[in-house]
Amino acid sequence: MFYEIANNYSHPFQKFNPFSSITNRSFWNLLDLTWQKQTLQLGETYVGFSYPYLSALDYMEFSRTGNRANYETKFFSKRHALNALILAECVENKGRFLDDIVNGIFSICDESSWCLPPHNSYIRDTLQLPLPDTSAPVLDLFACETASVLATAYYLLKDVLDDISPFITKRIQYELKHRIFTPYDTTFFWWMGDGRQPMNNWTIWCTQNILLSVFLASEDTNFKHRVFLNACKSTDYFLSEYGEDGCCDEGAQYYRHAGLCLFNVIEICNAITGGCFADLYRLPKIKNIASYIWNAHITDKYYINFADCAPIAGRCSAREYLFAKQTENEDMMRFAAADFKAGGFNSYLLPSENNLYYRLQHASTVSEIMSYDTSLPIHHADIYYPSVGLFSVRDCVFYLGVKAGDNADSHNHNDTGSFTIYKNGKPMFIDIGVESYTKKTFSPTRYEIWTMQSAYHNLPTINGYMQKDGEEYRAQHVHYQICDTFCEIEMDLTAAYPKESGILSYHRHVTLEKGSKIVIHDHYSLLNESRKRTTAPPVILSLMTYEKPELQSESSKLSIGNLGTLFISGGSVLSIEEIKITDPRLLLTWQHAVYRILIGSEKENVILRVS
Repeated sequence: MFYEIANNYSHPFQKFNPFSSITNRSFWNLLDLTWQKQTLQLGETYVGFSYPYLSALDYMEFSRTGNRANYETKFFSKRHALNALILAECVENKGRFLDDIVNGIFSICDESSWCLPPHNSYIRDTLQLPLPDTSAPVLDLFACETASVLATAYYLLKDVLDDISPFITKRIQYELKHRIFTPYDTTFFWWMGDGRQPMNNWTIWCTQNILLSVFLASEDTNFKHRVFLNACKSTDYFLSEYGEDGCCDEGAQYYRHAGLCLFNVIEICNAITGGCFADLYRLPKIKNIASYIWNAHITDKYYINFADCAPIAGRCSAREYLFAKQTENEDMMRFAAADFKAGGFNSYLLPSENNLYYRLQHASTVSEIMSYDTSLPIHHADIYYPSVGLFSVRDCVFYLGVKAGDNADSHNHNDTGSFTIYKNGKPMFIDIGVESYTKKTFSPTRYEIWTMQSAYHNLPTINGYMQKDGEEYRAQHVHYQICDTFCEIEMDLTAAYPKESGILSYHRHVTLEKGSKIVIHDHYSLLNESRKRTTAPPVILSLMTYEKPELQSESSKLSIGNLGTLFISGGSVLSIEEIKITDPRLLLTWQHAVYRILIGSEKENVILRVS
């Protein structure tokens, strides 16, 4: 798709001028006035900023202890500061922020590596090296993104930086060539793709930032042509991982680093070729990739989540709106604009965004988004994504999400068959997400982490056995129906569990009766001898809630906070556990404890009715 267009393109590249540099005052003076004011205020908070030093011991902390947050906090704070200062200077154009900008550029250029410690390896899924080899840089997500930050700074400020000293932009060019351009041109990194190993968001995220860096800061025509061809080839490898339905198997958060990066790759390629890639926006697959974030939205700040994705995936920015606009999806444009407006200060400025180019894209679109009519209702369609097995339906009270598929998603949790229920826009039965990333998160012991385990999803444990990871552990015989009055999905979960569990069959049928209730009906069959292994019930169903469950009568009826009621048939409540939330990443979503209900069953049928 991409490579075919690129390979047939034989004209000189057009100059990539996505936005105006600081010297074009008409562009900057016409930007949204509220954005300009807040941008100046944010920039002023970084005047005199002390860019933290990243030491060798800081880098080695990950290999020694598994902690990655300490290094990343320092690393990203520098980029946030530099981005804010650059934009403030572009708005004001008085030189007030330039000293701190120069300081930030040199501080980042002085870092031993732009690759994060947990990514510091040359071969995929191998042990990370404790320190970087500065003679052979690793191109990871944030090396490539750092390059795009410096290349965007070069593009915006070259003239004023050269007035201070020509060695500032010379240093940027040197570091880009040594750390990014030469390695990209001469070394194979797994995320580039080879047609054999699976790709994920790394492929398109890195590719987008390589294209930005090269076409904003390089003057080497032959090199740019090689990059263009290789980037388009990588993009095809990325797209080959997607089904025609466009579902992101990494979830809503990763859509921002996958689908939206694809959007920018199309934009860049289109700009430098004079429109040769424009027709891609008409393709059903590209349209479907664009609309995933809209379809995955539940209400307000919540999204259907699975794997490492959190239910609060962040507000929409200009990129969602622009992707919807290019794919002519007015419902999604209205959704993106409304969600942007609900975000307040953070939506206006993206103060925690590492990518300076995104902030520019945002700045140039804010006025259009703010004036876009969001008064009409936003329609979310009921949908099933067969490529991932994601079922997403709703009525005026309930939202129901079910994850079929397999346990080999990118950023996988063992969650095949799990369901998520929201009532009146509030989380009722939840997928908790993932804790802060550590060394263990992406290691052979990943599934020792409780949030990854099926026993902490809305799933059964069978004779003490949880689901296992891998493509062979999957839902089979999946059938669904979406109607105006009801929606249903049924699946066979037998293969999601190891044979040692004594499982013969396990079927789950989930129905949303619109305007009424949700019913989950599990029917199972086990080997007779497996029932005698312990005194515990052979099937223990886990249900995760955010609001505190309380028994109402014996062990078959529970209230879930003030949201609603769970009726149980064919099983009884064994216990209700309170799980304290202390992890910083989980606390972004769950401000208080979550709960796990354990329901024991020996009757081969368990029916849960939620009303």
